[in-house]
Amino acid sequence: MKTIVVLVTAPHRAASQKLSRLLVERKLAACVNILPGVSSRYWWKGKIVTAPEELLIIKTEKSKWSLLSKTIRENHPYEVCEILQVPVTRGNQAYLKWITESLRK
Repeated sequence: MKTIVVLVTAPHRAASQKLSRLLVERKLAACVNILPGVSSRYWWKGKIVTAPEELLIIKTEKSKWSLLSKTIRENHPYEVCEILQVPVTRGNQAYLKWITESLRK
């Protein structure tokens, strides 16, 4: 299957809006869901940090991965940002077709 989901966290709404708009406009993502109100706890520079974040759930295709991840890294406010690729093994065929059609130039 060529469809993937990419998970990215962002520190605030402005960053989420900027990234999601950029990815959809450049046809690197067919759809980006933004989930506000995520609370994250993680190690950073030797300390445990708890921070509010937003989670971006990005629907795209494997062929877009390199440019998508590069675009996120170049436009993300974090020094080290989360970008995780999750393969889609099954899904609604009509939705998967819509993703493919949405990513065409």
